[in-house]
Amino acid sequence: MKRPTPPRAEASAAPDGADGRWSPALWGLLFVLAANMLIDALEVSVALVALPAIGADLGLAPHQLQWVVSGFAAGFGALLLFGGRLVAILGRRPVYLAALLVFAAASLVGALADHAALLVATRFVKGFCAALTAPTGLAIIVSVFPEGPARGRALSVYSLFGASGFSVGLLLSGALTEASWRWTFAFPAPVALLLFAFARRLIPRDTPDPKAPRRYDAKGALSLTAATLLAVAGIAAGPAFGWTHPLTLGALLLAALLALVFVRVERTAEQPLLAGELLRQPALLRSALGAGALNGSYLGLLLVSTLHLQQQAGYGPWRTGLAFLPAAAPLALTALYSGRFVARLGPARLIAAGAAAAPLGYLLYPREGAGVRYATDVLPTMLLVGIAFVLAFTAFHVQATGSVPEPLRAVAGSFYQTAVQLAAALTTVLCAALYPAGRGPALALVTAVALAGLAVALHGLLPRRAPRAPRAPDAAPPSRRHRHRPPRERP
Repeated sequence: MKRPTPPRAEASAAPDGADGRWSPALWGLLFVLAANMLIDALEVSVALVALPAIGADLGLAPHQLQWVVSGFAAGFGALLLFGGRLVAILGRRPVYLAALLVFAAASLVGALADHAALLVATRFVKGFCAALTAPTGLAIIVSVFPEGPARGRALSVYSLFGASGFSVGLLLSGALTEASWRWTFAFPAPVALLLFAFARRLIPRDTPDPKAPRRYDAKGALSLTAATLLAVAGIAAGPAFGWTHPLTLGALLLAALLALVFVRVERTAEQPLLAGELLRQPALLRSALGAGALNGSYLGLLLVSTLHLQQQAGYGPWRTGLAFLPAAAPLALTALYSGRFVARLGPARLIAAGAAAAPLGYLLYPREGAGVRYATDVLPTMLLVGIAFVLAFTAFHVQATGSVPEPLRAVAGSFYQTAVQLAAALTTVLCAALYPAGRGPALALVTAVALAGLAVALHGLLPRRAPRAPRAPDAAPPSRRHRHRPPRERP
């Protein structure tokens, strides 16, 4: 007798991609999101290599030129938490599409700018656009791709594009700046418009979560943004007007007051941008401080090295981009395997090893002299910095988001990235302010920042004491006066 064949499950019962086979639309959506992540990641590196050409064309000193880098980082970092709130209230699709259009327009205006103020303004706007699209792209992947191997593969592709962006930016900027620095800011415009055309068809429509916060907390966003910009402006004013000039001191004092305003607003807001629970997560705080120190010191080094190689050693933009590649390429080459390293060795050990490699590399960079021998003066530093990022980059993210409860992970990721970007903005302007006194003081600052990150990483290796459980009231030893005595047995 023939056994009856069990009925087959309907193909529509499983979500697209759950069985390992992705439709062309799903592949297209992934590559749109990943390509935009690549564009966001290369925005810093394309500006770094082009800095000397921008300064020569617009007549900018280093303390003014740094705004091209720190302006983008300030817009990205100061508005990242606010961007997440916009997405939660307005929805992922409309915010993502609008950010792509504004990014394209800002790229075109920046390429045509003849004044430093307009160029810096476009960089700030592009940083805000990145603050909208980078976390939103990740949220779209998590919502569209089913949990399991499909989502893991999608996140790997997304991370690979993001890790490759810095290297791609170095090569593109080196090639385009040979023609004109304006091409380095113009080429993202058509790319963003092309991504917009595909994203409009591929990004699914969504409705805002009714449980999400409904208040924008504009006061918190404005106070944090103003504090960041005034801090950068105050530090940049030091070399131009003097560190005791009323303009310098006034900007720094006002930045400190606005930072206090931000803290006050967040403590009293009904729905704050920065959840207070995040500040009680020690692993998240260590990751934010350590990653900020690593990223900030790295960009400070590249700023100093860009000016050194092109203005003193006679390097061209293309040669400078190639010189920096050993620091950026290793992370891109190992991005797909970094998660395995973290799972096998643990994030704390990898972070400590990476935090030790970075300051060692900074110490090897020459402090004096205009000439340079790349193989002995620059290459060892770049290789050690590349090793630091290979070891610590993914480990920082895993430690930051994996140490907090599930409901807080999205905002924890934004808080972590905020610290990384703000550290980049402040370290860059500090290095630019010290550079006129020589490479030595600027590199000393870079090394000090990296050593601070190493101290934080080593603290993370210390054994943690388990919190003592509160003693139950009935388990407390009775006092001598009121000690209960059992009754004597009568014969």
